[in-house]
Amino acid sequence: MQEPRKNDSGEEPRFSTKKKFGIIAYLGAAGPGLIAANAGNDAGGVITYASAGSQFAYKTLFFMLLVTVGLVVVQEMSARLGTFSGKGLASLIREQFSIRLTFLAIVALVVTNLGLVVSEFAGIGASLELFGVSRYISVPIAAVGVWSLVLLGSYRYAERIFLFMSLAFLAYPIAAFLSHPKFGQIATNLVIPHFVLSKNYIYLAVALIGTTISPYMQLYAASGVVDRGVSPDDYPLERFDAVGGAIFANIISMFMIIATAAAIGGSGPLTSASQAARALRPVAGAADIYIFAAGLFGASALAAAVVPLSTSYAIAEAAGFERSVSRSFKDAPVFLGIFTVQIAIGAAVALVPGSLIKLLVFSQVLQGLVTPVILVFILKLANKRSILGDAANGRIFRGVATATVVGVSSLSLVLMGQTVLGWFHIGG
Repeated sequence: MQEPRKNDSGEEPRFSTKKKFGIIAYLGAAGPGLIAANAGNDAGGVITYASAGSQFAYKTLFFMLLVTVGLVVVQEMSARLGTFSGKGLASLIREQFSIRLTFLAIVALVVTNLGLVVSEFAGIGASLELFGVSRYISVPIAAVGVWSLVLLGSYRYAERIFLFMSLAFLAYPIAAFLSHPKFGQIATNLVIPHFVLSKNYIYLAVALIGTTISPYMQLYAASGVVDRGVSPDDYPLERFDAVGGAIFANIISMFMIIATAAAIGGSGPLTSASQAARALRPVAGAADIYIFAAGLFGASALAAAVVPLSTSYAIAEAAGFERSVSRSFKDAPVFLGIFTVQIAIGAAVALVPGSLIKLLVFSQVLQGLVTPVILVFILKLANKRSILGDAANGRIFRGVATATVVGVSSLSLVLMGQTVLGWFHIGG
């Protein structure tokens, strides 16, 4: 049997399921994969999925099945790289590729993720305002809570809290059923493609991919596996976590689409998650708006921790600094310092009066640029037997992964191009 390898920090793996059996082992495996995928259903994701339901009702459900396949492939490769190499993606990229290219990718990722952190705290404020709590109270408290969770605990403690926060996503299936959906139409749209040949549909389809497959998710998935100390012997369970987490997260995404489709399908695009929640009231009643708001809070709070953590992992790994949630500030000052700065900036900007749309749009454009780069890195790394040995991509999986990366990257670039052209009022 293969000896467990040490991780980036020189530690022996802390995670093991060798003495667990059956369903207990699989429940124990839930961790980085599930957390990373669920974090993708953040405030921006809620807006996108709700807007899909409000504009095109159930017609994007089959497309979401295709997106699910892409997310499964990408997340599985990320988790496999972390497990068998004992290193995060940024470390592997630094070792295997040009330092200049790595630096540019990391800088773009930092700017993109900082914009996302702002949106997560804005989502926290918007969700609790639906309960009558001012964002000037909720956002600072949430910022201190997220900071304390990471700075004062261990990785295992933080992971348990992240998993507990993921329970908030169960609010969306409840909201969907309370909206009295048409199950026949749902089934038909899931099985049979219902693509709409319009600019708005294409734009939304690209946005669905962008919000579902985000670079920070892959970075966190690989780094979380390393920080957790998963050994190659335990990879079957870690693969279950990565694949199962991706599937669960996208099922939740579909329920968001179904909830708004049943309540306000055909009413046009939405501009905020709180608008989506309020729009449900006439059809589903007061209970649904609070359930939707609770889901938004959980989604935003989880992503408010995961997004800045992925940035901290990336920078610390690329620069060769100590990085682990289990370390103290004294032992990992760069890693935890970067996390602290992001939380402070994100919460502060989220409290600034006025619209944050320009900042969020700019971060979305950068994400459209970063996503193809990160996905190509992941594919090339996962194909290398010098890194993964027998765990490298096989011929069939390599073909599926290549098609996925090419498809997702192309659509990400389309979204970036559409957004930039929109700034100059071209093609609109």
